[in-house]
Amino acid sequence: MNNRKMQYWVIPPEADAEFVAHMEDVLEIYAKPYDPNIPVICMDEQPVQLVKDVKAPIAATKSKPKRVDYEYERAGVANVFMFTEPLSGWREVTIREKKTKVDWAIAMAELLEGRYAECKKVIVVCDNLNTHTMGAFYEVFEPERARAMVRRIEFHYTPKHGSWLNIAENELSSMTRQCVSGRRIGDIEMLREETSAWASDVNETQRGVDWQMKIDEARTKLLSVYPKIKM
Repeated sequence: MNNRKMQYWVIPPEADAEFVAHMEDVLEIYAKPYDPNIPVICMDEQPVQLVKDVKAPIAATKSKPKRVDYEYERAGVANVFMFTEPLSGWREVTIREKKTKVDWAIAMAELLEGRYAECKKVIVVCDNLNTHTMGAFYEVFEPERARAMVRRIEFHYTPKHGSWLNIAENELSSMTRQCVSGRRIGDIEMLREETSAWASDVNETQRGVDWQMKIDEARTKLLSVYPKIKM
């Protein structure tokens, strides 16, 4: 049998005007200087499988490592919302049981009325998922409160097949590797505690994100995604 290795990759489209338009829009946002009154935040989300032990692990000793039985039990799925403010080096993880419009709006409201309560505008970079909408706020809050939040949000959506443009995706990847992967986290409260501890630790030690790609570079390095101009 001829075994072949396969590598999965997000392959960008060719000659796609919509991809280019959204890409350049996001790159332009990333090029803005830091303004604490109009912060740029990126958000992304992913599910996490909760897994608990069937048998209690045996604690480590001086001569033996901690021993965990191979058998485990699936305990449902939780949803991770990642919010990050790249230029200030800040990120926050919010854990919800589901990923509905309601869950997203509640998570956003906690930021808009908390950390960003005094900001006149908040620029949000995210993917164009059907739960990430202005209408989501009106499904949770009274119209006056919903409108007060919506009027302060400026959405900028990453293009389809362009998730690499979302800095929050990189943060999610780091959180998964450093905090979740290879561990058995059996309930949502434990997941909240562990991801909150991860975010606090990284916020204390990591600087802001230095995004390298600019629009001019995209126009030369990603030439294949730009449509050929028809005269």
